[in-house]
Amino acid sequence: MSREHLTGSQRSQKFGAAEGEGIVRCDACPVLCRIRPNRAGACARYANENGQLVRTDPVLLMNRTLDEGGKVTAFAGFEWDGAPLDPARTFITGVGAGTTYPDYKPAPFIVSAEHEGVDTVTVVTEGIFSYCGVKVKIDTDRHLGPETAPIRVKGEQVGHVTTAEYGSQMLSIGGVRHLTGGAKKEGNVTCDALLKLCSGEALELSIDGGHTVVVQAAAAPIVDGVREKRMRVGCGSATVGIFARQWSGHVDEVIVVDDQITGVLTEHQSGRVLNMPPTGIRVRGRKSTPGRYFQVANPGLGWGGTDITEPLSILQKIDPKLAWPGLRLLLTSTTGEDALYCVLDANLDPVPADMPAAVRAVVERIGENCEPSLCTVLFMAGAGGSLRAGVTENPVLLTRSVAKGETRVTMGGAPTYLWPGGGITVMVDVTRIPKRAFGYVPTPAIVAPIEFTLPRALYERLGGHAGDIENVHDVITKLGATARVEGWRSDNPWPFAGKTKT
Repeated sequence: MSREHLTGSQRSQKFGAAEGEGIVRCDACPVLCRIRPNRAGACARYANENGQLVRTDPVLLMNRTLDEGGKVTAFAGFEWDGAPLDPARTFITGVGAGTTYPDYKPAPFIVSAEHEGVDTVTVVTEGIFSYCGVKVKIDTDRHLGPETAPIRVKGEQVGHVTTAEYGSQMLSIGGVRHLTGGAKKEGNVTCDALLKLCSGEALELSIDGGHTVVVQAAAAPIVDGVREKRMRVGCGSATVGIFARQWSGHVDEVIVVDDQITGVLTEHQSGRVLNMPPTGIRVRGRKSTPGRYFQVANPGLGWGGTDITEPLSILQKIDPKLAWPGLRLLLTSTTGEDALYCVLDANLDPVPADMPAAVRAVVERIGENCEPSLCTVLFMAGAGGSLRAGVTENPVLLTRSVAKGETRVTMGGAPTYLWPGGGITVMVDVTRIPKRAFGYVPTPAIVAPIEFTLPRALYERLGGHAGDIENVHDVITKLGATARVEGWRSDNPWPFAGKTKT
């Protein structure tokens, strides 16, 4: 790596050991790269600059006096001297901070600051996560693949399909078994897939016994080359119930086709309440409760997440004792993207006809009530081992403090969800983390920022590395122009808000 590429990188005296011929051994991860002068290590995150180990990415500071575009923003209720980086409104993130590997090192930054009259400490580091993965929520009623089916990238299994949720298909990608428990190629492909998803990039996945899907955080999924548009308003039964009153008087029967629960209006309780007479139209599948049918077809990419492309094939029989010529029948999907209007002829056969404006208006309202189809990517990781040792000499005390809510955990300043129970297992929406926040080490493992914020008195009681605490003003001054500065995201809560003396 050239000297120009290293300009502005962060130096860290806590890492690296000099060897002969200007070589530096990097101990920021278990690989222990031997880096020659002006070259980078295997992860490209650390490099040798004139015999010193440096970070190729700068530390990220996020400041509430700047908006996300980097412009100065006034905040009412604060005294401020106009300096670009007010220490009271600056949060030092773990992005670019460095790691605590091996275990004996304190975290790269242990920063003290006063907020709302409380002396606080933020322990700032980057975690090397082997126990990590992403949970992907895909808003679609399309069938992507059987539950538990392997998910592959470049032929390697990187995860599996998990239990579907209401209106969404769910995937689990990564995890320690795929990162380290299989062949080297499987681990590397899994690590690369996680890095792409966490960085907001598009990734094509193939599902055994199913379909291909392109996933990208906050973007619409692309299933077998077709971009999804709508998340269903509800299952077939729910759709019948929502729009029953609006259909009444304009149609005699409505069938909402759905892979899970297909709804039939006149049998459904909502139709009965509206005194709609039975039509004698029976659909295929297993009847659950009145007007609700399971297993009307196989899962697929057709109507309502089924394999149906010819909607009239869903009809099992039409009872001549109840049906009548001229009966108006509507079949629709749960998104309103597919719909067919029919009128029964003299032989009680459904004949496609032009959809009346009043009926079409309700079908369009189904679409109006469907939210845009998007992918959500949540990074999930367990923070243990060396990471906790970088915070305190007695790691279990940190774990207990986090569980009690005394210590706040953020990732790049973004709020995390802490799983109850043992350990520090967190999830975070990757779209709320700053760009270029994730990296990797070729063990393989994902590198991600993490910060612990708590009152200083509590930090000292937890056995924290009090001798390594630095004032936020001194840290900002030391980093100087080498730091990367961004405005604070308004949708992320300020990590110091609500901290009390503990």
